[in-house]
Amino acid sequence: MTEPTAICSAKGCREAAVWVLAWNNPKLHTPERRKTWLACEAHREYLSQFLGVRGFLKDVVPLAEWEDRGEGREGSAADR
Repeated sequence: MTEPTAICSAKGCREAAVWVLAWNNPKLHTPERRKTWLACEAHREYLSQFLGVRGFLKDVVPLAEWEDRGEGREGSAADR
C-alpha cells in the first residue's frame, strides 16, 4: 500500500505539498507547540504571508526535511 500524498492546505488546492509551514498562535498554544500547514510551490508565499502578518509563522521547511526530522504529519487535518 502506498502512503497518501500530502496535499496543499490552501483552500481548494489539490496539488502535492512540498513545504511545511510550522506555526502557533501564542494566545492559544504553548511556545513549543507547532501546528502545521502544508503548501505547494504556488501557495507557499501566500500561506506564509497569511501566518506571518498575524505573528504565527515560526518556520518554513521543505516537506522531505520535516519528515526526516521525524516531525511527520501528526494531528488532524485542522493541524495542517
